Amino acid sequence: MNVVLVDLGGLSLIGLIVWYFWLSKPQGTAAGMTGDGVQAAFIVVRGGYSPDTVRVDVGRPVRLVFNRQESDPCSERVVLDAFELSAELPQGQNVALEFTPREAGSFEFACQMGMLRGRVVAS
Repeated sequence: MNVVLVDLGGLSLIGLIVWYFWLSKPQGTAAGMTGDGVQAAFIVVRGGYSPDTVRVDVGRPVRLVFNRQESDPCSERVVLDAFELSAELPQGQNVALEFTPREAGSFEFACQMGMLRGRVVAS
């Protein structure tokens, strides 16, 4: 009986891990609209990007404001290759990246080493 319970527990844990890492899709955060018509999102950098998914509308300007709250050298720079943008992220300071998505799609932003990842989903 103990073997059956351990096996069921192990299978349940495997199923949970598969769901969490491969099957669940984060909904992300919709960018808010500023008074000047720019879609804006504030992203905290601390062991990753939070939120790591930002939803925006195609054809409207976007402003991502990053605030790095850690000293890890990996997070010193953010890169948004699809728009040929990158920026240094000094610790504790707000740094904005601005661009306008002209087509629908998912556009990745990451640290310079590619270990921290996020995305902008334009629709």
